[in-house]
Amino acid sequence: MVDAARSALIVSGAAEPETIRTHSGLITAFSLHLVKAGKVSLELGRALNKVEEIRLVADYKGEPADRETVAWAVGQAEAFVAAIEANFPRG
Repeated sequence: MVDAARSALIVSGAAEPETIRTHSGLITAFSLHLVKAGKVSLELGRALNKVEEIRLVADYKGEPADRETVAWAVGQAEAFVAAIEANFPRG
């Protein structure tokens, strides 16, 4: 999802690759330039945020996600990437 979001920002002209340095910076830019601008649905923006929360808990608190949460996150990632590919084709 992070790579797809980064690609969407770059393809849309909203950001240069070197300006996106952190996950939180990427999510903020994605929300500001693509979600709030109406180029990406609010649901996709929320999914990106939620999956990032799950990652942070797993990475920094050491609390593994349960199967249901993981299955949900994988489904969201698939939908997210498909939507980005459809809305921001590579030139």
